[in-house]
Amino acid sequence: MPQPRVLMISVSAGSGHVRAAEALLETSSQFSQPQFSHIHAQHIDVMSYVSRSFRGVYSDFYRHLINHAPALWAYLYKKTDDAQRSDISSMLRRSIEQLCTKKLIKKIAEFKPDHIICTHFLPAELLAREIKHGRLTCPVWVQVTDFDLHSLWVQPHMRGYFAANHEVAFKMRERGIANDVVHVTGIPVSPVFLADKKKHDCRMELCLKPELTTALILSGGARIGTVTEIAERLLRNNDTLQVIAVAGNNPLRLAELQQLAIQYTDRLVIFGFSKCIENLMAASDVVITKPGGLTSSECLIMGLPMLLVDPIPGQEERNGDYLMEQGAAVKAHDIVGLDFKIRQFIVEPERLVTMRQKMLAIAKPNAAHAVLTHVLER
Repeated sequence: MPQPRVLMISVSAGSGHVRAAEALLETSSQFSQPQFSHIHAQHIDVMSYVSRSFRGVYSDFYRHLINHAPALWAYLYKKTDDAQRSDISSMLRRSIEQLCTKKLIKKIAEFKPDHIICTHFLPAELLAREIKHGRLTCPVWVQVTDFDLHSLWVQPHMRGYFAANHEVAFKMRERGIANDVVHVTGIPVSPVFLADKKKHDCRMELCLKPELTTALILSGGARIGTVTEIAERLLRNNDTLQVIAVAGNNPLRLAELQQLAIQYTDRLVIFGFSKCIENLMAASDVVITKPGGLTSSECLIMGLPMLLVDPIPGQEERNGDYLMEQGAAVKAHDIVGLDFKIRQFIVEPERLVTMRQKMLAIAKPNAAHAVLTHVLER
């Protein structure tokens, strides 16, 4: 039987694009169809095949902007969304990208893919040029990883597009993409988020009390406070709340949380970088987080209500708007408002039940499988 070769290409500018590609890779190992016995799949990150200077400008500069100059990022997001492909600035940007990514093109040629799935607009843009000049003949697909559409995702010569919801699909068609190549699949997430995990069991494994309202804190922000500051206020003001706080790859934040845990031994569980975030989600009643496309999709699938803080201007703000429109999330503008909303959830737990129901109604747990099915049936 033939073994189709599928290449997933992401960009490590933010973790969501990489996680979407990894989700497709994980799902491909479990995927089966009558016409073939196995998929030979691989995932590559564009940033591993570009010069250090290009990586610094493209990835590191992006992180610097969103952390230190969000207003400037908001301006650039809108400016690039409104720009025409014929603009001088757009043409210059594409020329620079082409010059800096020759190693990537070589790597793709070595793999000899039958299909390519891009989970970031940069490889889609690069490969559109390769297709135009006849240097690439295999079909290229685009997986949009947000709940809104930016014009950079829309590239010529793509075989198909995968949208998170019907509004994104509508916007794709409005921007000139043919209806028959637009597919509403959702955003791929790792299969670990599909497992049926019992809240009681997950809490017992974490030494948490089964009966207490549990908040998972994944993010802080300039206007809200750090993860430590959020945890301290919520624990101080709410005796019937327990908290799971994640410091990520921040040793200073982890040390702060360890100090706080001395005071709240029985109501605070802390983690640095967690490789089993799905277990922490399953143990929780609400998550305090930014609305990244992948994190939001994971929460929808697990039915975990979201309390949004400090979204990145542009894509995360639009993700947040969608989630709030659907009743899947609420938003806090400052730490006082966050505290108030947590108190509401404690006093009126039916709010969380309603949000969970609405989340499960719009979740797309089979997104990765649907994407691979569309790709391999063509």
